[in-house]
Amino acid sequence: MQWQDDAIILGIKRLGETSVIAEVMTRTRGRHLGMVRSGRSRNMQPVLQPGNRVEVIWRARLDDHLGEYKIEPLQLRAAQLMETATAVYGVQAMAALLRLLPERDPHPHLYEALDVILDNLSDPADAGELFVRFELAVLNDLGFGLDLTECAATGLRTDLVYVSPKTGRAVCRTAGAPYADRMLSLPPFLSTEQSKAADCQSLAAAFRLTNHFLTRHVYEPRGMNENATRDGFVQAALKALETKLSLPAVQRAV
Repeated sequence: MQWQDDAIILGIKRLGETSVIAEVMTRTRGRHLGMVRSGRSRNMQPVLQPGNRVEVIWRARLDDHLGEYKIEPLQLRAAQLMETATAVYGVQAMAALLRLLPERDPHPHLYEALDVILDNLSDPADAGELFVRFELAVLNDLGFGLDLTECAATGLRTDLVYVSPKTGRAVCRTAGAPYADRMLSLPPFLSTEQSKAADCQSLAAAFRLTNHFLTRHVYEPRGMNENATRDGFVQAALKALETKLSLPAVQRAV
């Protein structure tokens, strides 16, 4: 058995004295593990860093075997990802989200999203919004997608400001007003009728929204603890965005 694909490094685990098991997110074959001989060598260590985009050739006698990778670098961005807290935590948090999905289960749109987000983690506004949308996409692929397109009570597609914590469906202002204290907020940048960029308040609301459904549908049923690296990313993204928005326009443009 043999195949070739583009992939993004998610993590590695030591195997023996010189080899490693590499965990990658492939473009067409999902999250996939494989052994890399001499993976701890001086030449391979810089390549096998989380966030790097590589070309992998996987070989095994049978399809269900662990198999062996031959890996060639395509885009070495790990050094850049170490420059900001949002990037350091972000790459780890997204890897943890992908581990919620079955191994070898194809999710090409998640590969593409991961690749785009990794190139934008240095900007706190872009990083936060893209990360929330990545979480929503993972929830959808797990079978717990949110419906934010129309009001669950009236069918209206305008003035959607709430999300039901039970159904994950949007609710308009009028229908949700009597239950506002029990509703989750729908951030404007996630609404289909607006394209406003996130501010600190709306981004924090978005993080609360996705965390609620991840906890309810994924972490608690599986007896898992919440993702600690996600908490680190959330705090870093909100702090960086607050700093960015507090700067004068001239300084932000520099």
